[in-house]
Amino acid sequence: MSFLAPWEPQLRSLLRIVAGFTFSLHGYQKIFGWFGGMGGNKAELMSLMGAAGTIESIGGALIILGLFTRPTAFVLCGQMAVAYFMAHAPTSFLFPILNGGEITVLYCFTFLWLCSAGPGPWSLDAVRSQPKS
Repeated sequence: MSFLAPWEPQLRSLLRIVAGFTFSLHGYQKIFGWFGGMGGNKAELMSLMGAAGTIESIGGALIILGLFTRPTAFVLCGQMAVAYFMAHAPTSFLFPILNGGEITVLYCFTFLWLCSAGPGPWSLDAVRSQPKS
């Protein structure tokens, strides 16, 4: 047994917060043009990139807060799977290092795990599930 095993719930919360934060930055890049945007521009809101940016911004914020974590993580996992197959797999399906899809795969499986494991104790979901006095 790992000496960190007793801390797993808190570490899961920490992973969720960091993953949500870094994921949301991709959305802000698309929607607001921040952090260099998309070639210095922002995406058209009614485009595929605009939709992706909206999902990333809102979904990332919900993941940070740990609010509706399981359904949000499920949607974000699906978005990353679609992104991988649309943008990366045509170049090299089996080797994400060759097609630039490593972060997409990592986010996909991180969100899949969060969908299964839940948000951890440092979350609004945990607060919402506490019994009322």
